[in-house]
Amino acid sequence: MSEHIGSYLKKHSEALVKDLGIEAAARICGKSKATLGRYYSNDPDNSERFMPLDVAARLEAEASYPHVTVALADLAGVTLSWNEERRNASSGSINSDVVALSQRFAMLMAEYHVSIADGTISLNEAKRMLKEAQALQEVLLQVKLKLEEGAVG
Repeated sequence: MSEHIGSYLKKHSEALVKDLGIEAAARICGKSKATLGRYYSNDPDNSERFMPLDVAARLEAEASYPHVTVALADLAGVTLSWNEERRNASSGSINSDVVALSQRFAMLMAEYHVSIADGTISLNEAKRMLKEAQALQEVLLQVKLKLEEGAVG
């Protein structure tokens, strides 16, 4: 496994555990806190140790966000959209979604403009841009779904 893939998975495994809190995560998956820590440790002794999928699934069922699933999708080049509030819901018209799409794109470009002003994009700036890109993706997915349904109007 490449070092980039391993560190990426470990980073998202850590985010999943921290989302729940280490005590709750240990209780949910039946693993010790030390074992959970090894899944995201960058220590050379744990470099080849990763969170098993069944553990990730149990934790993600309780977490606020599917951290590991999204990481795996990213590594595979798959785009996911996750929004608990809109799960299987379709409301509003295609026109309102196109307006929202334009607004979200403008917000992403505004974040980019501010971020690149000094010639570099900091970690916090990248996180803000990622948040805007994900919001844009969610709106685009709604447009796609409505077009597939033929709900134009």
